[in-house]
Amino acid sequence: MGDTVVDVYYMPPDQEKEVDEAFYRQLKAASQSQALVLMGDFNHPDMSWEDHTARHMQFRRFLQSIDNNFLMQVVGEPTRRGVLLDLVLMHKEGLVESVQVGGSLGCSDHEMVNFRILRGGSRAISRIKTLDFRRANFVLFKELLGGIPWVRALEGRGVHESWSLFKHHFLHAQDRCIPVSKKSSKGGTRRVWMSKELLAKLRWKRKVYVMWKEGQATGEEYRKVVRACRDAMRKAKIHLELNLARDVKNNKKGFLNYISSKGKTGDNVGPLLNKVGALVTEDTEKAELLNDFFASLFTTKASPQESQALQVREKAWQKDDSPLVEEDCVRDHLSKLDSHKSMGPNGMHPRVLRELADVIAEPLSIISERSWRTGEVPEDWRKASVTPVFKKGKKEDPGKYRPVSLTSIPGKMMKMLILEVIIKQVEEKRVIRSSQHGFTKAKSCLTNLIAFYDGMTGWVDGEQWMLSTSTSARLLTRSPITSS
Repeated sequence: MGDTVVDVYYMPPDQEKEVDEAFYRQLKAASQSQALVLMGDFNHPDMSWEDHTARHMQFRRFLQSIDNNFLMQVVGEPTRRGVLLDLVLMHKEGLVESVQVGGSLGCSDHEMVNFRILRGGSRAISRIKTLDFRRANFVLFKELLGGIPWVRALEGRGVHESWSLFKHHFLHAQDRCIPVSKKSSKGGTRRVWMSKELLAKLRWKRKVYVMWKEGQATGEEYRKVVRACRDAMRKAKIHLELNLARDVKNNKKGFLNYISSKGKTGDNVGPLLNKVGALVTEDTEKAELLNDFFASLFTTKASPQESQALQVREKAWQKDDSPLVEEDCVRDHLSKLDSHKSMGPNGMHPRVLRELADVIAEPLSIISERSWRTGEVPEDWRKASVTPVFKKGKKEDPGKYRPVSLTSIPGKMMKMLILEVIIKQVEEKRVIRSSQHGFTKAKSCLTNLIAFYDGMTGWVDGEQWMLSTSTSARLLTRSPITSS
């Protein structure tokens, strides 16, 4: 299997901590290989792979090691008496496929796990799970979430607990109402303008070509079919590009994806230089290097002034009973979400939030209200999927990359609500003058230039009027008065 490393391991239930740490060190060294498959009986019965949690400290340490080495577990069914004990781990997506659990070998009480390892991951087919909105049942989705008494369900709960409860009900209903489809990279080479009719014509062209080679069709007939296919392909491309150009305001994502597909440069990050000046080529090491650099640019520790201001703000809010986040404002923001945007790391798609605006506006307004009053932010709102984007300079320097974050949709909505309140307060108190154009809604450098030009032309016109008036006055005073 070329450079694929296959390891087999057995972990006894009463294994000592020193042996566990030795195994974790060996696992870290093995994870540096290009392709790793680790299988065996790990005897972790209380581990939940769906939630990625464990109650026992030893099992949590095992999960931490799995995360640190970027390993993925692919067995999804119990292997012994209703418990998942036998695991298959890999650190490259698509390295293992056709995983099946069933049957036993000899007198063993463990189920057999059958799977196929692809050569070095070169034939791996990456599969991305996406929501299939064509088969979605939003009516049932609204009934499931609308039937929950959110005021009573969230009463007496903190911000984090309230968000966890809402997220649990939301994702559970989403699993029931919106099926998931898999996009395979195997079919990724198919052009976006390729329709079923055009594909049928191309197949007919291939068939006519075979007939021509066998003498069953003339060369003129084959050339006629080739010209028809060429014209159909050109029309399909023009039709697609015309639709993308017309719908660019509503679907910017589709337009940009089509433009980027025309480029020949890859989006992968090349080798990077670490602190000691050595080149880093492994994906995990490059991710850690970029993560350390991006994290060094931000500070998470609050200053004493911020902590003191938070305490004063909490005391002031306790005296004020008026709601800071109204349900109508949340519903309005949800109904204006762009359905073509990508969903955040919490699994909530903007199209789903937009369809359920009337149902989920109440719980989200309660959670946002408590977050604003207490100053607490749910953990999911602070998480982001970060993509490094190269700007300019040396590609080996991590400092030449900038992070592009994909954050939670409800978290971004909360920021918009706070911004609206700040802008309203600034406008009502007239903190910013009308001459301020930067960082102001519906104003820009262009409006600033137009206002300046308008003022200058008005001043010049006024000066000319004053000049002509004063000149006429002087002429009248100096002209002699004659009488007949």
